[in-house]
Amino acid sequence: MICCAVIDTNVLVSALISNHSDAATVQLMERLIMGDIIPIYSAEIMKEYRNVLGRKKFKFESDLVKYILYYIEEHGILTEPTSTGIILPDIKDIPFFEVVMDRQDEGAYLVTGNLKHFPQKPFIVSPRQLLDILDGIQERKTTEERGML
Repeated sequence: MICCAVIDTNVLVSALISNHSDAATVQLMERLIMGDIIPIYSAEIMKEYRNVLGRKKFKFESDLVKYILYYIEEHGILTEPTSTGIILPDIKDIPFFEVVMDRQDEGAYLVTGNLKHFPQKPFIVSPRQLLDILDGIQERKTTEERGML
């Protein structure tokens, strides 16, 4: 089973800043590249990714940023969400919320490091929570394949 997720920019930044391979954000990015997570995005989200990840203050390797953005566009699902009319504490979070709402019929998640910026919903999760969800899915799939369920 594969999980679809909208990934908040702060998760990407955190993964690229981290020096720890066991950090949840780093593990999440690894799972993304392995194909366990299908990214969902909009043109507005990609614009924010490019703007934030390209900031000189972060000093991210441009080839790495280009690879991540290429991967998301190449392997992800481009969505043109409809407006929900929701008001959030940070207006920049609205595109992420609207994209996940547009894909709820597919069981999509919104992964963020700022849970308090969003309504409390079971599909709005932290990087660690999504990893736990993925591990549960993987365990269940492996058990089913063995005929144990």
